[in-house]
Amino acid sequence: MNKNEKMILPSEAETIIGKYGKQTETEELALLESRGRILAEDICAGIEMPPFNKSAMDGFAVASGDNSDKFKIIETIPAGKFPEKSIGVGQCSRIMTGAPLPDGADRVIKVEVTEEENGFMYLTGVDNAGNVCVRGEDIKIGDRILLKGKMMRAAEIGVAASLGFNKIRVFKKVRAGLITTGSEIKDPGEELDPGQIYNSNGYSLSVQLLNSGADLIEKKIVEDNRTELLNELGKMIDNADLTLISGGVSMGEFDLVPDILKELGVKVHFNKVAVQPGKPTLFGTKGKKIVFGLPGNPVSTFVIFELFVKPLLMRMSGNNYKALVVRGKMEKGFKRRKIERELYVPVNYENGIIKLIDYHGSAHFVSLLGANALLKIERGLSELPPGEIVDVRQI
Repeated sequence: MNKNEKMILPSEAETIIGKYGKQTETEELALLESRGRILAEDICAGIEMPPFNKSAMDGFAVASGDNSDKFKIIETIPAGKFPEKSIGVGQCSRIMTGAPLPDGADRVIKVEVTEEENGFMYLTGVDNAGNVCVRGEDIKIGDRILLKGKMMRAAEIGVAASLGFNKIRVFKKVRAGLITTGSEIKDPGEELDPGQIYNSNGYSLSVQLLNSGADLIEKKIVEDNRTELLNELGKMIDNADLTLISGGVSMGEFDLVPDILKELGVKVHFNKVAVQPGKPTLFGTKGKKIVFGLPGNPVSTFVIFELFVKPLLMRMSGNNYKALVVRGKMEKGFKRRKIERELYVPVNYENGIIKLIDYHGSAHFVSLLGANALLKIERGLSELPPGEIVDVRQI
């Protein structure tokens, strides 16, 4: 890799990445299988909701303005049964919550203010409410109920089911592959030799990919060997929509990834970003294929995924994602010496207060256990005083 290649601003990186990854491929799934997926088309109502005038509570269906002293009970209407008789003056039907109103009735008197005797209903109190859900008051035929780009959660699936949909069209999942590079990397459960470490990046990035809606088709460790990296990266880029590489993207003797990617025909758009942690971040494309090279330090990989990979991955999945940014007050002040890069610091945000946590730098992965947000400190800014109002990005 050329050591003199330009380091770009994070905003420039976002602009470049924003040109890629629009999702167009869709598939039709059974309703329950659509959980967590993104709608690829609007869902419009083919029926009214409610589909008939129905009782909002247990009671007696009567006609408004009928001031009779007593009402003859001519029918009992449970939910799911359509009425067989119409209501006339001095008549009522015993009705259950959710049951259709009979013809001639336009209100329900709740059971709590009534008594029954010898087949008649008598009022024992006052109920001025109508207690009726009117046909079509919630949804009318043709209404756009769920919009393209909406994630299918419990509420969305329930609404689609209430409209009679058993299948819906969603965007296909992004097929993602993940390679962790390094001869020193071992998977949990294996024995460590001197100088070796466990593959924390492979596991944390896997969860970030899965939580962002990706289909993780392959996860593997590849040693710092040019031939092996060339073969494994070539196969993964061919098979995956998005390839994520952790490590091997800096300027050391064993940082082989940038040159190998170029040999594989990947166009590298940038490989240095003025962000801390995460300066050696690479973004490349090969046709519609997306490749990210992330630093090896675990906090760096986590932060860069949140800043750059997640928004693109969400867009590739059809998701109209925007990071949740909130304002808060600094509990304590913050200072730094080096100001040439945009800095992101793990913090805890609660009830509008931003609390600094014990953070030793990009290798201090345990610090993320106490963090739920990232504090952004602009380039050129060396200090944030106590009480300063700033933005944090929730994670």
